[in-house]
Amino acid sequence: MKARVRFHLLDRAGNPLPSKSRTTGPCEFSPGGSGYGFSIIKREFLEKSEQLLMNDSFKISCDIIIPMELRTEDRIVSLLDAVPPPDLNQHLSDLLMSKEGADVTFQVAGEAFSAHRFLLAARSRVFKAQLCGAMKESTATGDCIRIDDMLPQVFKALLQFIYTDSLPQMEEQQEAVMAQHLLEAADRYDMQRLKLICEEKLYRHIDVSTAATTLVLAEQHCCRGLKKACIEFLKSPDALEAVMETDGFEHLTKSCPALVKELMSELYVFKQCKRRKLKA
Repeated sequence: MKARVRFHLLDRAGNPLPSKSRTTGPCEFSPGGSGYGFSIIKREFLEKSEQLLMNDSFKISCDIIIPMELRTEDRIVSLLDAVPPPDLNQHLSDLLMSKEGADVTFQVAGEAFSAHRFLLAARSRVFKAQLCGAMKESTATGDCIRIDDMLPQVFKALLQFIYTDSLPQMEEQQEAVMAQHLLEAADRYDMQRLKLICEEKLYRHIDVSTAATTLVLAEQHCCRGLKKACIEFLKSPDALEAVMETDGFEHLTKSCPALVKELMSELYVFKQCKRRKLKA
């Protein structure tokens, strides 16, 4: 029998993580077969994640998709050469690297990046207005646009996502820092998918050292889910006490005093509910 298999890594609430899923092509299964193995997550990443492990265990959902019948077109396709996977992102990546046909240059903290107006406009309404609309004359001089409030490596990662819909691979610690910067860039250029990807990455890295800073980012960029996750983390008395000793919490109290009041209110309600349950 031939079937396809879909694996999803689940978080503590049982929700699948879109970035940690794998769907196979048709695989043949038989009584005497040796089976198949598929990799969806690295062990070291799983061991470091506080959002996926519970009681030293994790959950994976497995869906098996079995076709009901063999159609005539299936027999015909099996006689032809296999269709290669989509490679548009690779072609666009090559276009970005080669700079062929580039018609706009960005100066980011002194470093130059060449790009293509039509592609930036297609991916971001803000870029579209900046490069093709009414903002064009006021933002571009000689087809060169200056961006002084962004790191060059962040803008480079932003361009990679615009062209390929993917982000560069990096170490866990670097990934968390990059996600913070890219969240701001995604909000600035109205790129909602990138914003959600950054939220998910920051969610996976919530701990004592990052909770306060991540909460500030979530508040500033209207990330409701990420904000709620930070507050849930801080509901633990031990976690809250440790976070209050960090520089991030000091930054939180100075930059978002209203958010601190909201946090204290949430914690008060949480404690009251907990007391009532104990009395019951």
